[in-house]
Amino acid sequence: METNHPLFTPDMKATHKILIPNMAPVQFRILAAAMRHEGYDVELLGNCGSHVAEQGLKYVHNDTCYPALLVIGQFLDALESGKYDLNRTALIITQTGGGCRASNYIFLLRKALSRAGYGSIPVLSLNFSGLEKDSSLPMNVHFVRMLLAAIYYGDLLVTLRAQTEPYELHRGDALALQERWLDTICRDILRGRGYSQREMARVMPRIAREFAAIPVDRVPKVKVGVVGEIYVKYSPLGNNDLEKFLASQDCEVNLPGLMGFVQYCAYNLSEAARLYGGTFAQKHVSDLVLAYIGRMETVIISSLKDAGYHAPLPFRELTKLADGIIGRGDVMGEGWLLTAEMVELIRAGYENIVCAQPFGCLPNHICGKGMINKLRELYPNSNITPIDYDPGATRVNQENRIKLMLAVARERLAEREGAAPHKSA
Repeated sequence: METNHPLFTPDMKATHKILIPNMAPVQFRILAAAMRHEGYDVELLGNCGSHVAEQGLKYVHNDTCYPALLVIGQFLDALESGKYDLNRTALIITQTGGGCRASNYIFLLRKALSRAGYGSIPVLSLNFSGLEKDSSLPMNVHFVRMLLAAIYYGDLLVTLRAQTEPYELHRGDALALQERWLDTICRDILRGRGYSQREMARVMPRIAREFAAIPVDRVPKVKVGVVGEIYVKYSPLGNNDLEKFLASQDCEVNLPGLMGFVQYCAYNLSEAARLYGGTFAQKHVSDLVLAYIGRMETVIISSLKDAGYHAPLPFRELTKLADGIIGRGDVMGEGWLLTAEMVELIRAGYENIVCAQPFGCLPNHICGKGMINKLRELYPNSNITPIDYDPGATRVNQENRIKLMLAVARERLAEREGAAPHKSA
């Protein structure tokens, strides 16, 4: 089949370095190790700053999704840095499938590369939807199991650090332990170990116990949940270091795991067939995928609970939380999952929520911002603020809006604890 774009051919595996955009820093670091195990030379990009967005604005229309602008800007900034041999460099980008514009980022990227003079650089697609068949990263069961394990290990480490770091007696203990385990997990993945359910069942409880052994003083703190569009939700580049800002405000942050989005995508295949008709395979294939992921999910949940940490609900229970609020047929972007995650956070005591969304992202404005009044009606204690992220939005304005939400949260916490509200800078 003829194409009008360069392809990543099998022989390039031995000659090309693949650049990976950094959406979820912890999970993607392990994912990069899984790709190295498969023989790919990869680098996880870390270039951030306003110049990245400016680079994206040169080649992407500013009405396009902010995540696309940032990802493309990060790629172009890296290519112009002089660090890479442009004749031996390739790029990889994820595609979610469905009606969200995220599925079209690869076309915007190729167009931007061509306009910037890098049209000879091949672009790979990482997807599970059968998209870009001529440019899709080759998958096999072994590799898919590694990728899923990478996400779950990353989710576990992010959760443990988030629930430990605000209370640690010696600053830096949780971060140091996270880094130590990241090195260990990446090293095991590179050697082809650590990703089976049996190995995860052995390692994950040990990780959780080591975090639980960090000396802490669990004084009451404001608990904040973060939901939203998948890129701005996780990417420090996309959300202006939201987690770091919330930590500076003396908060405990709950960032629902990336695996929840993977399960949501798998679940929607059979749900669409149930609602609109489909084949037997379409109705049941996702059940097999979810059953496999569910066995790993059981391990991470039990590891957290046994070590005394808050654990997320099993995905099958999460699917029910949006009932009566939004239909499960709403699957554009983060769809019903965004609403369900807010309900779960509120019920778990993280009623102060930042809903992070790219400006103009219609699915998020409906399933996130559009659900706030209904959630306030059902859960009067909910304290939700939507924050738009866009090239035209200033960091100061975003942080000031979050501070207003936190001021309310501190007043409520003080009322519960019977003390004067604590003020942060």
